[in-house]
Amino acid sequence: MAEDICRVCRSEATPEKPLYHPCICTGSIKFIHQECLLQWLKYSRKEYCELCNHRFSFMPIYSPDMPKRLPIKDIFSGLLRSLGTAVRFWLHYTLVAVAWLGVVPLTACRIYRCLFTGSLSSILSLPLDIFSTENVFSDSLYGCCVVTCTLCAFISLVWLREQILHGGGPEWLEQEHEAALHNMIDPPAEFANNNVQPNAQPNAAENEDDIGGNGNNEANNGAQDVNNWNPIEWDHAAEELTWERLLGLDGSLVFLEHVFWVVSLNTLFIVVFAFCPYHIGQFSLSCLGFKELTTAPEFEGLLTTLFGYINIGIVLALLHGAAALIRLNKTRRLLGICYVVIKVSLLSVIEIGIFPLVCGWWLDICSLTMLDATIHDREAGFRLAPGTSMFIHWLAGMVYVFYFASFILLLREVLRPGVLWFLRNLNDPDFNPIQEMIHSPILRHIRRVLVSLVTFGTTILLVVWLPVRIIEKLAPGFLPYHVVLSSEMPYSELSLELVLLQVVLPALLEQGHMRQWLKFFVRAWCIGVSYILDIRSYLLGDVNIGEQQSDVAAAPAPAAPVEGEAQEGFQAGALAAAHQALFQPVSPSGFQPYKRPRFLPFKIVCLIFFICISLTLGSLIMITVPVFVGRRLMSLWLGNTKVHELYTIGCGLYVCWIMLRVFTLLWSWIPRGWNTISSKLKEWLTISVKMLCAMSVLLGLIPILMGLLLDLILTVPARVALNQTPLISIWQDWAIGVLLTKTFCAVVLVGPNWWMKRVIEQVYLGGIRNINLRSIFMDLALPVIIVLGLSLSIPYIVACSIIPMFSSSFELQNLVLRRIYPALLVLFMTVGAIVFQVRQFFRLYEHIKNDKYLVGKRLVNYEHRKIAANVPIPPTDENTVAS
Repeated sequence: MAEDICRVCRSEATPEKPLYHPCICTGSIKFIHQECLLQWLKYSRKEYCELCNHRFSFMPIYSPDMPKRLPIKDIFSGLLRSLGTAVRFWLHYTLVAVAWLGVVPLTACRIYRCLFTGSLSSILSLPLDIFSTENVFSDSLYGCCVVTCTLCAFISLVWLREQILHGGGPEWLEQEHEAALHNMIDPPAEFANNNVQPNAQPNAAENEDDIGGNGNNEANNGAQDVNNWNPIEWDHAAEELTWERLLGLDGSLVFLEHVFWVVSLNTLFIVVFAFCPYHIGQFSLSCLGFKELTTAPEFEGLLTTLFGYINIGIVLALLHGAAALIRLNKTRRLLGICYVVIKVSLLSVIEIGIFPLVCGWWLDICSLTMLDATIHDREAGFRLAPGTSMFIHWLAGMVYVFYFASFILLLREVLRPGVLWFLRNLNDPDFNPIQEMIHSPILRHIRRVLVSLVTFGTTILLVVWLPVRIIEKLAPGFLPYHVVLSSEMPYSELSLELVLLQVVLPALLEQGHMRQWLKFFVRAWCIGVSYILDIRSYLLGDVNIGEQQSDVAAAPAPAAPVEGEAQEGFQAGALAAAHQALFQPVSPSGFQPYKRPRFLPFKIVCLIFFICISLTLGSLIMITVPVFVGRRLMSLWLGNTKVHELYTIGCGLYVCWIMLRVFTLLWSWIPRGWNTISSKLKEWLTISVKMLCAMSVLLGLIPILMGLLLDLILTVPARVALNQTPLISIWQDWAIGVLLTKTFCAVVLVGPNWWMKRVIEQVYLGGIRNINLRSIFMDLALPVIIVLGLSLSIPYIVACSIIPMFSSSFELQNLVLRRIYPALLVLFMTVGAIVFQVRQFFRLYEHIKNDKYLVGKRLVNYEHRKIAANVPIPPTDENTVAS
């Protein structure tokens, strides 16, 4: 019989080093020495076997003189040590929180306010204002906003620096830099022989090479200094910092130095990037007489600062030109880089802030009639809450720009490459908007923004304003939309937002069929228009073109570059090169030849006309059909009661989506025959019934129970007095319950592994086709419903059935009924806290015992406790070791 050996060192057992079998593994890897296992665990940093995933267990070995129970003195001393450690950590983390969440934002807020007050007394009283206790909470919140803005500015500046270093600066800046290097290496000829003496000695020629060599070395050193000198090179040698060390979470006090530097840098950024531009803008507006244009108190500071940055950019450009005239190369490059930073910052504000804001306001103005509003209503709302109004319009504009860009990306998948030459391809890996801002002239960006405003504004007119006018003429009673909350309906704005965010939008946005349908409609439209105008080769590019045809439009070969001139950009004669120059600084890519039809310019005009008509008709259908369907369905349920249009639009969109989905499925099944259609209909009917049953419980009953329980625990005791009758809104409870259900499922899925997580993952992985109602009802829904039902019913039974047996006072019964739900919640939380503290005490007890009496640990063998009775257990000599 072969001897048992260790799986690591391949040695046999000895009296000093016995072998153990600590996991499920068998055969030649069954046994291992404890020392070998400890070394391997220390190296691998794992606590389980990598082959069978069984966790190793060790039995503690205590000193022989350990008492059965620890003395009170040992427990008390260990408790004091633990309390001392906890207090020390608590004080340290409190200091960290006060420093980062109190000192830094409070200092930033009050320094910012002191600088922009504009009085000498505020500057003199700054040390006292910093330590003032007035408005601490509000100033801390405001200071957090200031610190966030300065931090974003710092990160943006560093990122822009990386873009300039890796992608290079503008052409004029790089050319000036190369010219400076060339001038230092090759001096002008008029200064070449200034130091040559007329009576030169003959041995001067012998030293000519050395002199020339030294001159070249000096020139090279100077050129190298110029090349290596970078005004925005900010890298300094510093020790590696972690987030714990930076914030002070490692227990050290080094973070106080970091707090000081953050406060100092924050003050510097406020002075340089806010205080100076604001006062420069204020001075410029006063000199130009435009001070009254920025008298709006809400945005006076922002507009003045933007105007200050514009003036700084102009001054930097002028100083750069002056430095070029007097040949201050380093100063000229520094001014040029500062100008690039200002230009990129202003262009980013225009494209990310102002452009979507203008689109949002224009979208709102064009839809006033549809929403039964006027300009005066929007003006009143703006004056009431200017910040909220601007943010909502900016958000609406951003959403519109996003979906417009998504539609353009879809068009690129359908149309011939090269048709949309005038629009930037966002999927192009070489497209970098920041590099484009750096390299392109400012006039080109302004022209592009103006053209984009005209394009987006015209599109909004076609898809919003014109359909609304057509509806007013053809169906006067259809508009406006009913968006005012009715007192007859038991819901609020909160339930509307929850339904929109938790039900309508996720269900519509998660459907990949919507994009495929839209792509199919766009391609069908293109085919129809191409047939009418005979431009299929130009529009779609799916027509075979013979190479010998004379009417084929192809991109000409690029012209040879002029000698001594770099070939860059696109050449004259390329596809729409002149138009490309208006919008993009790079040449068009992905051009596909096409057969040029006759009267192409006239047909392109007709194509644009068809596009306008189609956009208007498509928007007209989207505005009317879902609302009409939803209103009809809601009228069957609620009669003539006016319902918020969010519900009608959601209901109509669902019905339209179901109809389109059924139609597309039938269309794909028709070629397979009627037997396939009938079998598929039965299959999907069964799946639909199962889904309806599952959703009625998971998204119907459980959210109602959750919302009702939350209402009884928090809302009713907090908002309804004892002498008032609470009104329970099932609809609002369901809306809040949906949010609670989704939040609970998300928490369960990211939490530890337990039975509910496994059941939810199993249901999710099964999908719609493999839905298992038994698992959903018995394993998931039933336990949750039992817990929620008992939580709702037991307190009610106690209050309404047991309490009346002991007292007939209505006030006592009402008091118990109102307060029993929050009281039970407090009771359960108290019991949970007590159980947690008891477990912590036992853990502390074991920790104290191990610290004082633990002398070692012994590996425990794996015992097959749940093995079948008919399977014999192989006898081993090590079964008795450490058991």
